[in-house]
Amino acid sequence: MSQETEPNAGSFTLAAPLTAEPAGSTGTAAVPEHQEWPLPHGFAWVFPGDGNGGALRRPVIMADGFNLGRSRLDVLYHGLESGYGFISELRRRGRDVILLGFEERSASILDNAQAAQAAIMRAVAEQLGDARLAVGGFSMGGVVTRYALARMEADRIDHRTALYFSYDSPHRGATIPVGVQAFSHFIPFPNDFARQMNSPAAQQMLWQHYDGDTGKIGVSPLRTEFLSALDRVGGWPRIPRLIGVANGRGDGVGLPDVKPGEVALRIEQIYPGTTFYTQAQGDDVTAAFLNRRFPQAEKTVTTSGFPELDGAPGGTLHTYRILADTLEKLGGKADLRHEDVCFVPSVSAVAVRSFDQQADLYTDIHELSPEESELDDFLCSSTTTAHTAITEELCTWIMDRLPD
Repeated sequence: MSQETEPNAGSFTLAAPLTAEPAGSTGTAAVPEHQEWPLPHGFAWVFPGDGNGGALRRPVIMADGFNLGRSRLDVLYHGLESGYGFISELRRRGRDVILLGFEERSASILDNAQAAQAAIMRAVAEQLGDARLAVGGFSMGGVVTRYALARMEADRIDHRTALYFSYDSPHRGATIPVGVQAFSHFIPFPNDFARQMNSPAAQQMLWQHYDGDTGKIGVSPLRTEFLSALDRVGGWPRIPRLIGVANGRGDGVGLPDVKPGEVALRIEQIYPGTTFYTQAQGDDVTAAFLNRRFPQAEKTVTTSGFPELDGAPGGTLHTYRILADTLEKLGGKADLRHEDVCFVPSVSAVAVRSFDQQADLYTDIHELSPEESELDDFLCSSTTTAHTAITEELCTWIMDRLPD
């Protein structure tokens, strides 16, 4: 059935607050005066710190996160200023802010790391004085810069970086409900949502990936290859101090209203009877029932050996709200029970545990020895917040640890 006769339910993407365009936005939102650097696989906007006379003196490089398409650094800028003025406060403290964007955010992390390396090298070349750099990023941006710095050290390139930071980055993986991933491929024509779920970066970051060709659920070969590439450069940079923050709580408490095995979202009309369930433990657990009219098809998506991911401690994503809103705009009816699910578990964001096991996913991080983390220092949010949400608590913690 053609796109003209079946509403395009895949016209959306799942995005965190920093990379999602505000509803109704058109054109380029105004941002302060800045310089732009063209880079391989990307570009950067440079905002000088207050009192630096327009020169680059104390650079902080911050990389964009994951979505489909070219980075919208105007959207990123305003996202970083919303709620708490992160960029404004950095500049007030005399820091030069370099926002790093990518020509294709869903491209391989290995490719986008070339943009990060080029931005670091240009900052080093143009900087006045001897202050060392701070380099990091939000969500995927933290993984991109982690790999770039480690690769530079493996290649014996001086990155002059004293501090690496990540902001709710999926160091041990991210999670999107497999039923939702399957739905992107159930839509009977090519669509943006399927492109996003099947992109190199998504496959590299997702703990479990739904293969649209085979219908199998497992670790993507692209993730295996990326983790091997990361291992080959030592896993982490060794010269800078490594810090990170999580948008999720650290006390093992997740989303109290999201119980396992419950209906999260049921759709009528366009995809009648299609139902998504919150992830439960066990074997042959139904994650979703998918049904469509044109061409007629139905599919049950099941999982085995999964922990209770959707309600876990971590930075949240409006996964089911985004899906419900899209289908309602196309004439469907949505019975939405749970808007948000965990996207980056806290144990992943602060690199203390993998989350294959229920006990690890829900562990009380505060009770662990600090040496269990691969980071030198970290902070979990005192309350559950949206993935990459900019909060004063997390931002001031990072700023207070920037190099002199």
